[in-house]
Parts: sequence; structure tokens; C-alpha cells
Amino acid sequence: MSAPLFKRLVGKARRVFTVRSLIRPISEEQLVSSFHDRIRPTVNAELEAARRAEQRGDAEAAFACLERAHVLGQPSTRLHTRVHWLMLRWALRQRDVGEIGGQLFRIAAAALKTAFGWLPHGNTGGTRVGAFRPMPVAPELQRLIDAARG
Repeated sequence: MSAPLFKRLVGKARRVFTVRSLIRPISEEQLVSSFHDRIRPTVNAELEAARRAEQRGDAEAAFACLERAHVLGQPSTRLHTRVHWLMLRWALRQRDVGEIGGQLFRIAAAALKTAFGWLPHGNTGGTRVGAFRPMPVAPELQRLIDAARG
């Protein structure tokens, strides 16, 4: 390679890969996964259904919607942790001491372990099942998860 050609290529590389471009802060949009963006409306719909069920006085239906939201949002750290937070709030309103303790543990686990993929696939998130027990995913929820994965 000739010296002038080498200098031109190095000059272009310097313009493309400056130190400033390498240390530029990453925007929030770059950090959020496309799965998160795609599944979030579906999770939010389940959370809204849970809110409406609780307003009607149907606590069991509300928790069932929270469990569905948990299965859908489990691969996303933010959604997974948010659903456990809402399950904790539900447990506090129901004065369910066992569920409160279980959700406190699960909030910490969701925040720490989801990013590493340490998840019991299909687990519904409540204390009626073990925190680390994998479970089958309902076919309609699996279709939604698969669609969000693209």
C-alpha cells in the first residue's frame, strides 16, 4: 500500500472513530431492547385489566392479570421488576403477608437476575408457585412473546 493511500485511509478512520464518538453517552433508546418496546403495550394492557378488575372488587381476577403480565414481561428487566412491584402493592392492599414477603424477594431477584437470563420460563410470579419453578406458557401468551421477539 502506498504512503499517500495509507494516510488517506488513516485520516478517514480518525474522522469516523474519534475518541469523542467512543465515549459519547448511550441514549436510553439505545439501551431499551426491541423486545421490551414490542411487548410493553401488551404488558400494559394486562396491567390495565388488573387495575379494572381490582376496581370492580375482583382481587383474584386482578392477580391473574398481573400473572399474565409477568409471563409476558419476564424477559425485560424493567417490565419484570415493575410487575413484581405491582404484585407487591396488590399484596399490601390484600394484607397477604406471605405474598408481601415473596414479592420483596422477587423484586430483588427480578432486578438482579433478569439481565443475565436467569429466569424460570413461564413462571407466573406469585408465591403460589416456587420462585425458580419453570412452567408451561399458555399458547396465546407464547404467540405474543414470539411476535415481540420478531
